[in-house]
Order: sequence, then C-alpha cells, then structure tokens
Amino acid sequence: MSDLGSEELEEEGENDLGEYDGERNEAGERHGHGKARLPNGDTYEGSYQHGKRHGQGIYKFKSGARYIGEYVKNKKHGHGTFIYPDGSRYEGEWADDQRHGYGVYYYVNNDTYTGEWFAHQRHGQGTYFYAETGSKYVGTWVNGQQEGMAELIHLNHRYQGKFLNKNPVGPGKYVFDIGCEQHGEYRLTDVERGEEEEEEEVTLMTVVPKWKATSITELALWTPTLPEEQPPADGTIQEEAPGPEGGGEPAEDDQALADLSEGEADLTRPGEDDEDATREEGREEGREELRYGAIDQE
Repeated sequence: MSDLGSEELEEEGENDLGEYDGERNEAGERHGHGKARLPNGDTYEGSYQHGKRHGQGIYKFKSGARYIGEYVKNKKHGHGTFIYPDGSRYEGEWADDQRHGYGVYYYVNNDTYTGEWFAHQRHGQGTYFYAETGSKYVGTWVNGQQEGMAELIHLNHRYQGKFLNKNPVGPGKYVFDIGCEQHGEYRLTDVERGEEEEEEEVTLMTVVPKWKATSITELALWTPTLPEEQPPADGTIQEEAPGPEGGGEPAEDDQALADLSEGEADLTRPGEDDEDATREEGREEGREELRYGAIDQE
C-alpha cells in the first residue's frame, strides 16, 4: 500500500540549494517567504527560516507527489497533507518527516484508515474501512498490523475478540443483527500440505485460524399482547338474582321487550301497509264499475 512505501519520496536537503527567489536575512540566508527550484526538479514555495524550510509551505515532487503543510527545520512537522503519485493521500499530523499522531489515510481503492500513527505506521487505536465489502475493523494496531482487542463489523453481523497479524485468535463471539450471539474461539491449525510439499526438506507452514463454536444464546422473540377476552357473540346472558321487590321489574322489562319486538317487526315490513292500501283501492274501483254497469243496463 502507498502508506508503506511513501518514505521513498525524499526531499532535497539543505545543501541542495538550487535556484531561489525570495526574502533573505542580513546574513544572506533564505529567510521569510520564497520560491525555490531544486537541482532534482522538485519545487518549494513557502516560509524559510535561517536557510531552512520552516512554517507553512508547498513542496512538489517531480514524480507528481506533493506536500502541503507545516515544516520545522526542513522536515515535515505539524499538520499537513501528503498526496502520493498513485492518488492516495494522508491528512494528519507529522513528526520528524514521518506520519506520527492522528491522521486519515485515503487509499486508491477507496479504503480508509482513521486513527493513530507512530513512526510512519498505523499504531494504536484506529478504524480501517473496506470499501469493497462495507466492513470495517475497529480496534488496536501494532506496527501497521491488526493486533489486540478489536471489533470486525460487517453489514449484518460483527465479530468481537482478539486479533494477531490481521487474524482473529482465541475466545470471541459473533453478534448477529437478528438478536443472537454465537460464542466460541479461533484455534490455530496448520494448512494441509500436498505430496510435493512434503518431499521438500524446508517447508513453510501456514497457520490458519479456525472457528469453533461453543454456545449460542437464545433468541428473544417478540410476543404480541393478546386482546382481552370478549363476551360470547350469541348474546347469552347469565340469569341474575331477583331484586328485593319480588321480581316486579323484570315483568315490566319483558313487556317493554315485547313491545319493542313488535315495533321492530313493523319496521322490518315497511311495504305491508302500502299493499293493504292498494288492495282496498282495487275493491273500491271494482264496486264503482259494477254500479256504473248496472246503470247502463237500466
């Protein structure tokens, strides 16, 4: 990766003066703001102090890389951004020309590392995001490698445990988004060698961690609240004890129910009165016809 080989890009030393256009002090040293074109083709524009790059400046390499940030006595020191030839970049703290402190590295494949640096390497607490899968490692780093307690987060589950040389080792657990956890441990196992490899005198053994589950926690299912029990639908009503007056009121209630039933029966037959009226009109018309017929015969 770019962050591991960036130390190959070295800036010109203080003795490689080249061409300079800018301010100087009484001793003739580069002091203040100035521009310089170095013999190797690199350029620098920024602050000088007693002949050395000191303060804010922009250093452009002929390879296409460039540094924009703070200098202290010709060395990158403080906060700065380094853009590498392949397009990757680092934004963060520097010390003695090295990435040191807190910073963010943006890789060419869109991966990112955000966290602590020590002597140009990922070291301390940091988060590495894998753009291709959407996963991320959140935990401890040692000399550029994933090592120590950490959490490897995927899209629908995560692993929590200890890492060594970028691999999980020892006890840990998988936590799934559906609400369950699988506990177990990673055990180091040797990769099976083929017949050709066994014949060789010197064989490099590859150790691969293998997961062994020991227990799975129960999944707590969501149970909906049941509705309260409703009375029977047929309308059956339990008998009640008679009142203190000997049951007179129930009789009145029965009569009222009977009257109501008759009223309801009338309402359910709205067309009967109309039919009776129609039949009565028919009889009247019949009698009129008979009467007029008798008159004609006379």
